[in-house]
Amino acid sequence: MRILLIDDHTLFRRGLETLLEHHGIKVVAAVGSGRDGLVFARKLKPEVILLDLRMPEMDGLDILSELRSEGLDMPVVMLTTSNEERDLVESLRNGANGYLLKDMEPQELVAALHEIVGGKTVVAPEMTAVMAQVIQGGPTRPVSTEVEVEGPSPFSELTPREMEILELLAEGQSNKVIARNLGISDGTVKLHVKAILRKLQVHSRVEAAVMAVERNLFPKDGSSPRESAGG
Repeated sequence: MRILLIDDHTLFRRGLETLLEHHGIKVVAAVGSGRDGLVFARKLKPEVILLDLRMPEMDGLDILSELRSEGLDMPVVMLTTSNEERDLVESLRNGANGYLLKDMEPQELVAALHEIVGGKTVVAPEMTAVMAQVIQGGPTRPVSTEVEVEGPSPFSELTPREMEILELLAEGQSNKVIARNLGISDGTVKLHVKAILRKLQVHSRVEAAVMAVERNLFPKDGSSPRESAGG
């Protein structure tokens, strides 16, 4: 595994580099600024980028957004001290593949990195309650103050079946549970989820679920857009 480490704290950066190398993970570069991180990301094309959230001049979210806007799709993992809901949601919305806390055990970090390289989105265990709250009931405070630009909703491209599956994703259901509830195969669910992610232009099922919750697509009163549309 080839990792690019971007963190402005020199001692932490050097210590983490040594730790990862000890576990057989090659750190191709370890830099202390976002600008340098972007340069090395473009040049070295690492398998994973470990990215600090709080940094001067250019913070982790800025770097993440820049990477995605340039079409660099390697997994990006936020490694931070922040357990704030807003930071978690904004990271996932901007395309992060993981959100891990700096005080986690070394072996847990290594295991999480292997899962992320394998295609999973991993959130620190301490943040699962926050993630569940976001998915099940929406964020407790606004996650963005930006004015939403008017235009067609990306959800309008979803088929009735895809909307049905998105609703179950927003409830936190796994592919196997969704397949069982809808009477279809796991493979069919995976194909639908892949189509949903492509149409919504997001990188993970968690991002899709967060988007649905933020738009209040599936209100708690039991009504849903697919029902009201007759589909």
